[in-house]
Amino acid sequence: MTKNDGKLSKSDKSRPRRIGFLLIPGFALMSYASALEPLRAANVLTGRSLYRWRHIAIGGSEIAASNGVRIQADAGIADAGRLDALIVCAGGNPQSFDHEPTFAFLRKAARHGVRLGGVSAGPYLLAKAGLLDGYRCTVHWEHIPAFTETFPFLRLSHSLFEIDRDRFTCAGGIAALDMMHALIRIDHGAAVAAAVSDWFLQTEVRRGEVAQRLSPTERFGVHHPKLVETLLRMEKHVETPLPPAALAARAGVSLRQLERLFASQLATTIQRRYMQMRLERARLLLRQTTMSAGEIALATGFAAPMHFSRCYSREFGIAPSRERRQV
Repeated sequence: MTKNDGKLSKSDKSRPRRIGFLLIPGFALMSYASALEPLRAANVLTGRSLYRWRHIAIGGSEIAASNGVRIQADAGIADAGRLDALIVCAGGNPQSFDHEPTFAFLRKAARHGVRLGGVSAGPYLLAKAGLLDGYRCTVHWEHIPAFTETFPFLRLSHSLFEIDRDRFTCAGGIAALDMMHALIRIDHGAAVAAAVSDWFLQTEVRRGEVAQRLSPTERFGVHHPKLVETLLRMEKHVETPLPPAALAARAGVSLRQLERLFASQLATTIQRRYMQMRLERARLLLRQTTMSAGEIALATGFAAPMHFSRCYSREFGIAPSRERRQV
């Protein structure tokens, strides 16, 4: 690995940038492809070798993606070679990944000035290696509850991607296309970046600060502004649930009006929907963290673990302890 400040000097602009893709078993194939293909497109469209890349494994000669597709490794973490940037591609349950040689490899890359990136669950592993302290970062929305519980002091955003000095992180999926547009623009200018995006039929390149998820109206499937406002407030108050009367007061409607909105537009009650939200959050934490059932109960507004366990089993048909074992 070479010492590198993240920018090409004049003498370096004639050589390709060397990109390593560290593929963690179970990595998200869509995120990986969305990060790699723009580099290939940049080479094809300019007729120059702007980028070269290699696939790096933590062990073995092949790495299986989450859907079973296998990628042949070019190198292992012990012989990755010289790199200008390293992109960590991961998926599934990043909290369960605990491979100290990989973390040591990432920290060594950082010491040598290699730009470090992560897509999908990749940022989670950068955080576990202690490499996102003091940096803006993002991660896929599915991992945000576990991420914030595990790394409460990191500067996490809910945006599509973040580029902060020599770190770049992306929520994953096709958002990696938008991030690579920004990185190619930094490396080789707006014209090359625009040509790459046009080639991939991107009629609109999204900025990094764009929200990851659908609008609340689309996500909840409702249009009444007071109902949308209340659902968002409920999402924000999972650890300390607000009583229905307080939700109605903050929305500026009577409790009876709010109850009618839930019944007519969601075919449920306030309490029932709130319970579903809390249990959905608990399920994410069970699957993506090593928090105990008692800690998860408190983090989702349950005072007693036994009450949490009963509600969870009733909702999902499986006890929290069994859910954790299956994961």
